[in-house]
Amino acid sequence: MMFKHCLPLVLALASWSAQAQAKASVEFAIVKTGKTTTLKGMMVSSGGFTTKVDGNFSAILVKHGQTHFLFDSGLGTQVAQQYRQDMPWWARAFFKYDEPVVPARTQLDQAGIPPIERIFLSHAHWDHASGLADFPQAVVWAAPEELTVVQHAAPGLGGSWPSQVSLKSLRWQALDFKPQPYKGFDRSIDVFADGSVVLVPLFGHTPGSIGMFVTVGSGKRFFFCGDAVWRADALKDGRPKFWPASLIVDKDREQTQHTIEQMRELIKQDPGLVVVPAHDDAVQSKLSYFPLWVK
Repeated sequence: MMFKHCLPLVLALASWSAQAQAKASVEFAIVKTGKTTTLKGMMVSSGGFTTKVDGNFSAILVKHGQTHFLFDSGLGTQVAQQYRQDMPWWARAFFKYDEPVVPARTQLDQAGIPPIERIFLSHAHWDHASGLADFPQAVVWAAPEELTVVQHAAPGLGGSWPSQVSLKSLRWQALDFKPQPYKGFDRSIDVFADGSVVLVPLFGHTPGSIGMFVTVGSGKRFFFCGDAVWRADALKDGRPKFWPASLIVDKDREQTQHTIEQMRELIKQDPGLVVVPAHDDAVQSKLSYFPLWVK
């Protein structure tokens, strides 16, 4: 495992951005790698325990001009081994995935997508980092605070798994957030310097969680919020996750709730914005799945 801290993203992507068109076409696709079926009340406080819902495990494929990158990696080709090695026995009834799993790498290869060279990691939990091992040619970008979590990987929940993030083949880089306010967040990174893809800190769920704004060619705006909430309807009245789950998975519950309030204000200020939680099948299904694109 190799770390290169404090290398500014703008410099690292200079040649990448220079090759992009001034007004490059921007689109994204949701690469659904798996799902789990659970009670809605397990995903959001006061969600009820009579209604079953699907929770997705997805990676987001973004195309900017001729450039592709991933936001998260979903479940990977080695997830069964990773799960056996690092998921605690007591948690397996609640934190699980259903078969079959169709890894992002498999889907992208079948579709002829060029090799992925960059992955932005919303956070380092098992269901977001599982597929990293499938992209050894990619540089994995994460907030410096999240790289600390990676450095202290250990079996269990609430951190990162050695089976996923401690591979020597992985190449890590630290994101360098600038003091440039964006949509109510005090720091940001404009990845292509054209406003189409903007990263922001979304701390709370983990020490270095991040979110991603994407504006596609049609002008529609989307915000990928990772696991700040598990379902978008939780934002209507600011409901957190089901409290036992939150106690386990949210590193800082108070900061997580602050992030939820930030997103609620964001929606008030920008009602056309579509918030896409990482596991919300209801939102993701409406947008469609890869190989279909949102343009």
